[in-house]
Amino acid sequence: MSSSVDYIDRSTKLIELALNEDIQHGDITTLAIVDEDQLCKGKLVSKESGIIAGLALFEYVFELLDKKGLVFASNFNDGDAVSKGDVIAEFSGKMRTILSGERTALNFLQRMSGVATETRKYVTLLQDTNTELLDTRKTIPGFRYIDKYAVVTGGGKNHRIGLFDMVMLKENHIKAAGSIQKAVSMIKQKYGSEYKIEIETQDLTEVVEAIDAKVDIIMLDNMSLEEMKAAVKISGSNAKVEASGNITKANIRSIAETGVDYISVGVITHSIRALDISLLII
Repeated sequence: MSSSVDYIDRSTKLIELALNEDIQHGDITTLAIVDEDQLCKGKLVSKESGIIAGLALFEYVFELLDKKGLVFASNFNDGDAVSKGDVIAEFSGKMRTILSGERTALNFLQRMSGVATETRKYVTLLQDTNTELLDTRKTIPGFRYIDKYAVVTGGGKNHRIGLFDMVMLKENHIKAAGSIQKAVSMIKQKYGSEYKIEIETQDLTEVVEAIDAKVDIIMLDNMSLEEMKAAVKISGSNAKVEASGNITKANIRSIAETGVDYISVGVITHSIRALDISLLII
């Protein structure tokens, strides 16, 4: 993911769907009590410490409701750390626009900030190692680009975005093909060197098979620390090595110290607690 514009452009339908889901034929409460031209000011306040992600999307929600959107002044940028009580941003605009878009905008901002916050915790544990943190495809359907952007904002790296941008041969693919060698051969016959090839391995025998097949990345699935160390030694400069499966904050440092190039962690997108952020009218 390269920029906030990219992830918003690729998520426009999702954002529109979210607004329609919430508002449908009208925000009946706001329409009854707020005049069409009534203006107000407000602020975003962090209720806990964390990493901010998704400010541009937050603002974009209101632009979809009203082309003039908000006059938005942020005190922080995506990727910045905030503390409890920090005023993240201040804004002004039509009261109706703000009240109708508040929940949708906050839902996105809070989730994205939650992803970025959890990612930063794992990245911090990898400091002073040569290992990079990768995300996975374990995202809420439709939220792929948003979650992937938040991971990068938190300091992680994107693995493949989807099924279309890198070859990943997992256990079931290998069974379908008949063997590692056959699977890799079929991929290379169809695509040549167009895509990087990663293969999931279950033991050191499969690691050797993957090296012989000349893949780019070897994933070590739920292997012990001893097996990981051996796999790194066997792989040498022939392929990058990725550790995956049951990664926690308690063991990630030990895994990195085996010498693996990457560690992929699903929890940073599939089991996230949203960062607590409030929108207050002032």
